[in-house]
Amino acid sequence: MKLFPVAVAGISVIMDIRTAKVDNGWILFSMFIGMFIRVWQKGIAGLGHFVMGSVTPLFLIVLFVFGMIGAGDIKLFCVLGGILGPGAVLKCIFSSFIAGTCIAAVLLIIHRNFCERILYFIRYAETTVTTGKITPYRKGNISAPENFHFTVPILVSVLLYAGGIY
Repeated sequence: MKLFPVAVAGISVIMDIRTAKVDNGWILFSMFIGMFIRVWQKGIAGLGHFVMGSVTPLFLIVLFVFGMIGAGDIKLFCVLGGILGPGAVLKCIFSSFIAGTCIAAVLLIIHRNFCERILYFIRYAETTVTTGKITPYRKGNISAPENFHFTVPILVSVLLYAGGIY
């Protein structure tokens, strides 16, 4: 069962890198297969397990509203939640953010723009608070040097899960 989430996340990374999005058809297909596997393994109780795991990541919508994470990333977490279960998907989300932080730190060092990015964040926070308007945090497109595909740290996290780290 540990290889299926790796396949789901790995194919999602490939899609994200090639097209800057995770295809909804892939998400639906993965959800269906994940649900089938859960019901096959645990009977009808597996359906409840799948649903609880699938809805757990929806709290990330707050980050989507601020433009800090993509909808495809949240949908991928929902698929993984159905497969892994609520507790494991929370660990997956946490470790994805840790992996993403590490990737971001490396990018800041490589591009030597740490101060610029901190100032950008401060200005964004000030503007959001003073105007009361929520605007997307990410500037430009995904190819900008400060942006990266979050499906990559999600895959790293799933690999940690498959390797028995959590």
